[in-house]
Amino acid sequence: MDSKQRRSKKQVKYDEFPDFGKLPPQAVEEEEAVLGALMIESEAYSRISDILHTHECFYNVNHQKIFSAIKAIAEANKPIDMLTVKEQLLKDNTLEDIGGVYAIAALTEKIATAAHIEEHANTIYQRYLARKMIRISSEIQTDAFDLSKDVDEVIQEAEGKIFELAHTKNNKDVLPISEVIPKAIESISKVYQNKNDIPGIESGFFALDKLTSGWQESDLIIIAARPAMGKTAFVLTMAKNMAAKGYPIAFFTLEMSSVQLAIRLISNLSELPNERIKSGKLDKEEFNELMEGIAVIDNLPIYIDETPSLSVMELRTKARRLVAEHGIKAIIIDYLQLMNVSGMSYSNRENEVSIISRSLKALAKELSIPVIALSQLNRNVESRGGGSNDNKLEAKKPQLSDLRESGAIEQDADMVCFIHRPEYYRIFEDPNTNEDLRGVAQIIVAKHRNGATADIKLYFAQDYITFVNTRQEYERLNAKSASKGSVLLPSKANRNTTVRDSNESVYNELPQDFDIRSDVLPY
Repeated sequence: MDSKQRRSKKQVKYDEFPDFGKLPPQAVEEEEAVLGALMIESEAYSRISDILHTHECFYNVNHQKIFSAIKAIAEANKPIDMLTVKEQLLKDNTLEDIGGVYAIAALTEKIATAAHIEEHANTIYQRYLARKMIRISSEIQTDAFDLSKDVDEVIQEAEGKIFELAHTKNNKDVLPISEVIPKAIESISKVYQNKNDIPGIESGFFALDKLTSGWQESDLIIIAARPAMGKTAFVLTMAKNMAAKGYPIAFFTLEMSSVQLAIRLISNLSELPNERIKSGKLDKEEFNELMEGIAVIDNLPIYIDETPSLSVMELRTKARRLVAEHGIKAIIIDYLQLMNVSGMSYSNRENEVSIISRSLKALAKELSIPVIALSQLNRNVESRGGGSNDNKLEAKKPQLSDLRESGAIEQDADMVCFIHRPEYYRIFEDPNTNEDLRGVAQIIVAKHRNGATADIKLYFAQDYITFVNTRQEYERLNAKSASKGSVLLPSKANRNTTVRDSNESVYNELPQDFDIRSDVLPY
């Protein structure tokens, strides 16, 4: 190499970091300030213990050992100062590792007061989270380069790690009551000035709205029932009612496709039997009604997500985006047990469901909107029931203990509602009042954290797969369905009406105990 080439070659200064080098996020000066403050003011530990919950929050290894000693002293309910920290470090055999007594004394010399300890602790914690994020990103990158691993599994593990990081946050959210009172006054004043309005989001079911004052912000509402009780129909009718009031609704369907939901909505709004729409057996008048229903649905602010086996992390990400982009006012999930916490392993399904229900409550609080989740009930309901209708009517009503797979659902929920249709169990008449129970759907509000519990009576129109408020609406839909040739489960009002099925068979003067669908209804 000649001299000209040597002169043109860039000189490297080995005593400087290269431009491409990066140090991990850290706040060593703040770490020193916090440790020093903890040793000069013994009570300071209680102010940062829920922020710096582990020694790993500190970047410097010596600082980690000192904080571990301070934490052990605090947990033993002993005073924290230079002497007790020295003794604990001796007990841990780490005093010499951190530089001896001089290093401890040096920390106390760098701080005069613990006045700003929370601010310093928050800075340390933020750097700790940033380091964890870098480590997780590196692990994800390594897994992605490993071609022997299934990509879907890598994605699920990545989701789990990010989800865990997102929930590894400090809980320093304490507010003085003086800051909360103005918000409470604002809420009370709003209700007071609009006495005739429902303050929450109206479900469209009048008796239910009167009891709950509408679905409230930050509430987790669980709608539970046995299969075929009409859970999806109930929340879909609610979604239609709420959207018609101008509330944008997000509907996460893990069980049905978006097209199936849309057909149900069309049936509901056009008042055409669901089976006739699916079979395409419509006359010209019905087709016009169908198009009118579609025109209405087309303008409703309902957003459907049909991701199967939705994870908690996916839900949270999508919900945040929907709220930001479309101003979503309520989230509906159909249904909770089909969700998962991907990338994380649990000893049993009950623990996983507990995490899911807790995460849904956290999501409701974070976004300040109601989250309505459907849930299955266990088989205890089916095994209960006496021989008489009187005993059977009460025995078949769901209870909180029937919630499937986790008692945490009951604990996390602000409200738990059960759907109970006596006719499903071939109970067609109340033995005490002789009330006709055909079409009756009881919405049993079994838990209501902020109000009373009660049984709300609605009616389920089977042919339209929808719930209505009154017996009159139910009978009107039944009569309309009968006129179109659909088979009905008759009530007392239409029991002597001629009803035709799709093959034009005629059933005249049906007897009181006749059940046209007995082959599909369990005893």
